[in-house]
Formats: sequence, structure tokens, C-alpha cells
Amino acid sequence: MVLSDEKKREYMKRLLLSRMRILCRNGFYGLLLMHTLYSIDESCETAATDGKRIFFGPKFLDELNDTELDFIMMHEILHIVLQHCFRQGDRDSDIFNIACDIVVNSNILRSAKMNINAITLSRYGESMHKAPNGKEGYEYTAEEVYNMLCSKSPNKIPNSPGTDDHGRWGTLEEDDPAGDVWNKHLTDACEAILSQDPSDLRGLLPMFARRMLQELKAPQTDWRTILADFVQEEIVDYSFSPPDRRFEDSPFFLPDFNEKDDIPEDILFMIDTSGSMSDDRITAAYSEVKGAIDQFNGKLKGWLGFFDAAVIEPKPFSDEGEFRIIQPEGGGGTDFEVIFEYVNNHMQDKLPVSIIILTDGYAPFPDEKITGGIPVLWLLNNEGVNPPWGKVARITI
Repeated sequence: MVLSDEKKREYMKRLLLSRMRILCRNGFYGLLLMHTLYSIDESCETAATDGKRIFFGPKFLDELNDTELDFIMMHEILHIVLQHCFRQGDRDSDIFNIACDIVVNSNILRSAKMNINAITLSRYGESMHKAPNGKEGYEYTAEEVYNMLCSKSPNKIPNSPGTDDHGRWGTLEEDDPAGDVWNKHLTDACEAILSQDPSDLRGLLPMFARRMLQELKAPQTDWRTILADFVQEEIVDYSFSPPDRRFEDSPFFLPDFNEKDDIPEDILFMIDTSGSMSDDRITAAYSEVKGAIDQFNGKLKGWLGFFDAAVIEPKPFSDEGEFRIIQPEGGGGTDFEVIFEYVNNHMQDKLPVSIIILTDGYAPFPDEKITGGIPVLWLLNNEGVNPPWGKVARITI
């Protein structure tokens, strides 16, 4: 049966919603999924990849609940990133496929904060994730697991549960530039995820990716100068707490002169993660917010959110530790209006004193009255866009 265009759109919407969930919960995988293409293929019985595109059979999609779909999405993207499609060589295809699945599933289980139920499909059961020696597959390469499997007697090699189809592997040439492209995507995604304390399970990258993680770029913005002219400050020039000790014996209770104390609070930072924002641009924007926190020695407080054509609830932060667990999310079109609609609908109890939007600016600008009088700073990553209102600062990529 030929699928109607409407049905295809329904399936694609479900895949994009899955990608959005993954971006929210597991930013590393979500950033990688932003770079691949998706196809609904009636000839595909389950899911598959050829190293560039992820294919889904419509019947298989109908069988999966949302948690199962998210797992399959991460499973396929790791096959692509690890270039399993190019690495089989003259090895036995069935055994090599099992080895690759063990490595991929174990990496997902460890790094995506999942329990075993999250990589268990109702139809196929628990997904293989342990090497033949009983250790987790993330500790090894697919080739190492393959050699372990080959050392076992044939009747002790586990059967593949069939959660995806590897039959499209090898359809691209080994020297296809896709390999180099995905190496760059992997590096970019690693840079976009903040380094975490290894004892803290929040935000852990897969083991292979953690080795590639580099420090974020240094922020370009002098936030003290910008925010001094932009955000609300609590300026304390004179204070009676404590009183001026030079006049303790005086009958007068005189205030002491204190240094100006800047306390920027209740700032809403919104990072554009739409399709036009590359990993480098998202990394730079993320770095700017972290730089603002660093420059104010932890006094900067507010919310950090992400947006494309929709806003998912911004998360509050009051120190760098809280900021580090907020992960990038997004990937669709760009709509600035949704930021102000969110503020009007969900933040009336505590409105931000200012809104800083980190973006490339490639979207229609709404009428200024939508701000409700809240000051807006556009932090742009190019010289070509000039917002019709609000203050503007720029960074270069």
C-alpha cells in the first residue's frame, strides 16, 4: 500500500518530535541527529542506515512507543558516527552486526542515563549490550567484540534480535567523504557539551566521545561592560550596615561608603538552536552564557532556555554547577515571537528584568510591543543582520 502524503508527514513529525526529546534529555545524541536525513521506506521492515540517512519502515514505527523510538534513533546515529557501515571488510556480516549492536547499545545505556528497560523493546526483548567476556560493550571496539564472538563456538553466539536492518551497510564507497563529515560532526558535538565531573552521571558522553571532548571556547563578550548598561543593578553607594566606624564616638549615626555592588539577576538567556545554527554557533552561544557567569563570579542569576519554532521551559540557574546540566535543544525553524509568548504565558509570577537572545537573527522580527517593556539584547553571530529594535552586540564564529 502506497502511503499518502499526509501519513508520511505524520511519520516525519513523530521522528522530529523524537529528535526534540533527545535534544532535551541527551544533548550529544540530539546534536548528531540534527545532521542526518530521515526517510519513511515501505521496503524497510524495521529501521536501517546506509551511513548517511536513517530509514524507518512505517509498520515498525507504528509498533514503537516513544521511549523505544528514541532508543532506535540513538542506536542508528551511533552506527553512523562510528562508521560501522564502512568497517565490516571481509568479516562475517551476521557476527559483525551483532558486535556493532553490542557496542552501540552499551554506549547508549551508559551515557544516556537509561536503565535496562529503556533499551528493551516490547517485541524484541532486551537489546544486547555485553561483550562475550561479560563486560560492557562500550569498553571495546566493534572489531574487538567481533574477535571475542568468533572465539566462541558457533552455537554459543547470540542471535541478533532484529531491531534494525544492517543490509544497507556497504552501499557507500569506503572512501566516501561522509566519513570525514561525520568526524567533524562528532567533534563539534563534543565541543558543544560541557565537560562533566566523571563522578556525576548527568551529561556523560559515550566513552569514545569523552576522549574527544575539548574545552569550550573562551567567551568573546565583556559582559560586565554590556550588562552595566543593560540590566538592572543594585547599586549601594551608602549603607548603614555597617555604619562608618570612623565616627563611632560621634553622637551621629553615619552611613559608610561601600563599593558599588552589581547583582545582575533575573536575566532570561535564550539560545537559538534552529536549523540555521551550526554546532559551532551553538557552542559559541553556550560559551557566552558561561562566560557571563564566570565574569560575575557566580552572582549572575537567571534562566537559560533554547528555542527554534517553539520554546521548552527555560531552566533557572544561580551558579555554574546548575548551568552545566542545562543541555542544548532545538533544531527546527526560527520564531522570535515564541520567546515573548512564553514569557507572557508562563513567567508572569516572576518576569525577567531583561532578555538576551543569542542568535544568527535569520527570522522575521516581531513588533517591539510584544516585549511588554522588557529590555532585549540581541547577541548576533554575524554582521549582516540588524534588528529594528533592542540593543545589539556581536560575536564572531
